Amino acid sequence: MRHTALLPAGALVLAAFVLAGCPVTLVERAVEARSAEDIVTDNKIVIAVNRIMADLGTVKASTEIYEQRLLVTGLFDDKALYDQFRQQVGEVEGVKALYWHATYMSEADQASANLLGWDDVVILDNKVGVNLIAEKDVADVNFRVTADSFGTVYLLGRARSQHELDLALAAARGTEGAKKVVNYVEVRP
Repeated sequence: MRHTALLPAGALVLAAFVLAGCPVTLVERAVEARSAEDIVTDNKIVIAVNRIMADLGTVKASTEIYEQRLLVTGLFDDKALYDQFRQQVGEVEGVKALYWHATYMSEADQASANLLGWDDVVILDNKVGVNLIAEKDVADVNFRVTADSFGTVYLLGRARSQHELDLALAAARGTEGAKKVVNYVEVRP
């Protein structure tokens, strides 16, 4: 006799998305510890910032957002463009907190600085993400991670307890290549 276990509906939906080739991140967003309305509001803010980047003709910045708390990183070599971008992002409606870590640095200064290349930044970002996933007591879907050319890692999101936040910060700090970790995580059960 064959025994078949019934899977919870969420597991079935996840399996369907994975098998259909849909990015798991879409499913992960659906299980976050926040409302769909909150996620929609965040998406509207990110679309507004992306529109600003498109209008200015730049992809020098990167954004992460959680509960209308917007984190902006990037490295600009054009001061006028940097100033215009900062001013316009500051005018985006609905942003509760703006964590500005985009930097202006001339091409000459960038050339002489010991900066990570784009590929190394992406690798660092992914390593931290993998380390968060590996922490069994960390709900990684409630965290956003990004890194910058200086080797700084940024955590944004919501921890269910101080213990969870401590584990997440330790995972980020223990990641090879992370020179500094900036914490924008709020603790709320």
